[in-house]
Formats: sequence, structure tokens, C-alpha cells
Amino acid sequence: MPRPERIYRTEAIILRRQDFLEADRLLTLYTQTSGKIRAIAKGSRKMNSRQLGHVELFTRAIMLIAHGRELHVVSQSELVEPFLPLREDLTRGAYANYIGELVENFSEFEEQNEKLFDLFNDALGWLSETECDLRLVTRYFELHLLKLVGFQPSLFRCTMGQEELEPRDQFFAVLEGGAVCPDHVHEVQKALPLSLTALKTLRYMQKQPYDAVKLLRVSEQLHGELERTIQAYIVNILEKRLKSAEFIRRARRLE
Repeated sequence: MPRPERIYRTEAIILRRQDFLEADRLLTLYTQTSGKIRAIAKGSRKMNSRQLGHVELFTRAIMLIAHGRELHVVSQSELVEPFLPLREDLTRGAYANYIGELVENFSEFEEQNEKLFDLFNDALGWLSETECDLRLVTRYFELHLLKLVGFQPSLFRCTMGQEELEPRDQFFAVLEGGAVCPDHVHEVQKALPLSLTALKTLRYMQKQPYDAVKLLRVSEQLHGELERTIQAYIVNILEKRLKSAEFIRRARRLE
């Protein structure tokens, strides 16, 4: 991919921010044209800064960015979508943090993936909707992110025997990244039980658009099974647990 111009304009979503020097902020952005980058928003902590409201977490803005040797510089920022519910509601914000952490961990710096940008932007919008199943949004996002970054789980054929799966309870092979039938489960090192209902739900979410998936009514038990399955696979890929996922689980236990 050719290197962007010295100064370029792009849409960006703020993944992470931290104070930098006396009046600046260091931002981790996921951009439409350059993927993940780090940039300085100079003077954004000053009360009269025009950028003040444009550097909140998960804000989407059109930014004018100048390339620097080590860090880029945000020279202008125009607000597009603030996704206010994600900052006003602790639970929604927790799920937004989780999908943001997934984007950050599954992306490389300055590696463009416009489809991932669009998925991330869409997911923040879905989480902001008044009536939404936050866990269903998150599972949908996980499955489609995994597809975009080359780790789509195999859900239609046995990962080991390659035969088409029969309509019965199966297993999910975490290391192999897919469903495995009872006849071959002894061949894998780590497998989780996968009910037929969970398998059908994962298949549906993998193949259908979100507008169809959001109409599903998922029981608490099924939610738990879907979450355990997909997050075990993600932990295996990343070789670590995500802090935001642990926070969501702790918060759920306190409800």
C-alpha cells in the first residue's frame, strides 16, 4: 500500500487516549484509510480548545493528520458521531471498551482495513441503540472481526474429519478453531461442549446481516455458552485474557 500523503484527511475512531505533556493528549486511533495509528492532539486539554469534545473515547471524527517521525499530529478535528450513550451508560461503555480492545489487539499499526473500520463503527452504533441486546451485538462483532482478520471459526464441517456436521450436539476445538464431532473429539487437546442450539446460533450470526441477527431472542443459558465458546477461542489466538472482558463478567455477577 502506498504511503499516505504528508498531510491527509480521514475518518477516525478514538480507541484510547491519555494525557501528554501539559496540554496535549496522546491518542490511539483506528482510521478509515491507515488503520491503527498513534497521534498527538495538541492543546486538546485546554478549555477553549476546538478539539476538546472531539477526542473523547469512541468519538468518530474527520481528522486532518500530519505525519511525524515517531507520532502523527492531529491538526484539525470535525465531530461526526459522539456515540453519547457509550459514555453516559456504564454497561454500554464496558461493552464498547471490550470491542475496542479487540480492534486494538487484532490490528497492526498503519495496516488499512476499511471493512474492520466499518464493522467497528457499526458496532458502536448498535451498542448505542435504546433497544439492543448488548451481548448479542458483541458476539456478532466477535464473529465478523475474526472473519476479517483471518481467524473465522469453522462451523459447518468437522475440523478434524472434514465431514459435514450432523444435526446433534458437537464440540468446539479451541486450538483448531472450529466445531468437531463426537467421533473425532478425542483427537483434539482442548474441546468445549457445543450444543446444537449454540452451533445453529453461531452459524446464523456468521452468515446473516446484523438486522436479521438482532431479532433473535437468546436465553441467558445460551448467551453464556456462546460467550464461553468464542472468548475461549479469542484468548487462545491472542494468548492472553482481555481486561475489559473480565470487567464485564465481574460487573454481571454484581447485578
